Amino acid sequence: MYKDDTLSGKVAFIAGGTSGINLGIAKGLAKVGAKVAVLGRDSAKAEAAAKEISDETGSKALAFSADVRDPEQVEQALADAVKELGQLDILISGAAGNFPAPAIGISPKGFKSVVDIDLLGTYNVFHLGFKHCNKGASLIAITAPQAVNPMAFQAHVCAAKAGINMLIKCLALEWGPAGIRVNGISPGPIDETEGLDRLAPKGPARERMIQQIAARRVGEKKDIADAAIYLCSDLGAYVNGTILTVDGGTELGDASADCLSLPERK
Repeated sequence: MYKDDTLSGKVAFIAGGTSGINLGIAKGLAKVGAKVAVLGRDSAKAEAAAKEISDETGSKALAFSADVRDPEQVEQALADAVKELGQLDILISGAAGNFPAPAIGISPKGFKSVVDIDLLGTYNVFHLGFKHCNKGASLIAITAPQAVNPMAFQAHVCAAKAGINMLIKCLALEWGPAGIRVNGISPGPIDETEGLDRLAPKGPARERMIQQIAARRVGEKKDIADAAIYLCSDLGAYVNGTILTVDGGTELGDASADCLSLPERK
């Protein structure tokens, strides 16, 4: 449990922070004192998200709209946010696109669209946000297991996320001397997200998945928010260039085998 003032006085900008995991991160940062700006393509959705954050946390939250694929739009949104809230201490890139399709069925335009949103979008947010960051700022890219685990019907996403992982490491190497840390968070299956609902709807499919996870549960948005708070706080001050996997052990493989059964703990 983090203290209510863990990030007091810090300014955070979350690209893609209008829904899902990223909105959960925005709420988590606001709950521990950060002033938050969320960015989304849909201005009405962004405004609704900012209001939700403010209502739930009592912390200041502002909304901005831009397409992360458009550098000019991103640059303007960043400048406007800094003008309102001050220089950035936290910069998170989480905008993403996905649709399941066999590689032979993905058009070049469709492949490019996912790469542009995920990889180019992350580069745009970080590249253009760098000049607005205070020394000691924490940058976080939201990546995915597809970055390291090949998955059928996800060639476009695997390629984009693998690029994000390497971008994280390259920027951490180059920007560390300037006092800027760059890390990633790779979430596992997270409850109440579009991705998990599509992959394993609640019911038998969800229960089978849970039995294969070492932690014996799917994650919550709070689990990802807590990881982000750690990376943004003084507790994570020496963490740089790391991809933090938050998946309850999902990536380790199937943990449902009888040979792994242990007595229940009180």
